Amino acid sequence: MDQPTDEVLLDIHRRMVRIRVFETEAGRMAEAGKIPGALHLYVGEEAVAAGVMAHLSDDDWITSTHRGHGHLIAKGGEFDRMFAELFGRATGYCRGKGGSMHISNMDLGMLGANGIVGAGPPIAVGAAFSTKFRNTDRVAVSFFGDGASNEGSFHEAANMAALYKLPAIFVCENNGYGEYTPQANHQAIVDVADRASGYGMPGVIVDGMDAVAVYEAAGAAIERARSGDGPTLLECKTYRFFDHVGVRGMGLSYRTDEELEEWQKRDPIHMFEARLDELGVLSRDDAAKIHEGVLEEVRAGIEFAESSPLPDPETLLEDVYA
Repeated sequence: MDQPTDEVLLDIHRRMVRIRVFETEAGRMAEAGKIPGALHLYVGEEAVAAGVMAHLSDDDWITSTHRGHGHLIAKGGEFDRMFAELFGRATGYCRGKGGSMHISNMDLGMLGANGIVGAGPPIAVGAAFSTKFRNTDRVAVSFFGDGASNEGSFHEAANMAALYKLPAIFVCENNGYGEYTPQANHQAIVDVADRASGYGMPGVIVDGMDAVAVYEAAGAAIERARSGDGPTLLECKTYRFFDHVGVRGMGLSYRTDEELEEWQKRDPIHMFEARLDELGVLSRDDAAKIHEGVLEEVRAGIEFAESSPLPDPETLLEDVYA
């Protein structure tokens, strides 16, 4: 496909910065005890969501994971309603009843974060099937991790999508760990993309720390899906800079400081900004101003959430589906 234009590059950059700043501030709120429940942060993996979502419209569907804030932000989520949801307030996207792991926005085609590992792929396949049945050009993108690729739900979804040539894209965000378990200890393979051949679909490996590489690979997969040629398994090799839960997690020693430091040298935002500066698309100073502007938006979102009311107990059973 064609090289991304300057406009696209700036769009990808803004999506990444919005994710990074939101997640960093959300982590601080959680550490301060202001956000209840578990918080799974997306810091370090921003290039994946931004590179994929730059191709999608509000009409396209996505399914997410327990680590889903980044996907919603990249799809166009608003900070105020997102923070309100994390704070459990009635003004949140799910009226304060979904919280971090079940945040969604149907208007943006975000079918929900999901606390059940591997639950997203079948939902995305259902959306893709409806798209084909109604003869529209929508696509459905499912994000999941290396651990979720071991679940039967993923394999059933992949089989059906390939069988019926559904407009689905399976994006495996392989950050090297299934919670606290290194990939080598829960899989006998190195590349999750190898599993694609078993279902009759392409399997593509991409550097998940390189936003342009993700953008180009996702573009090809999405074009293939829209044209009726069926699904693709896209494996993005990435890394989370924070712990599995929260910033510091539960203090478990399952990875070394040296490993984290090596991955942080390939920070997707820092590398991308260096590239934009070299291309003359965005200077370092202008990039810093974008970060500052987004931080102000995030702070306004936090103020909105903190001043919002809690849900009325009488509404407990409203908007609940089974």
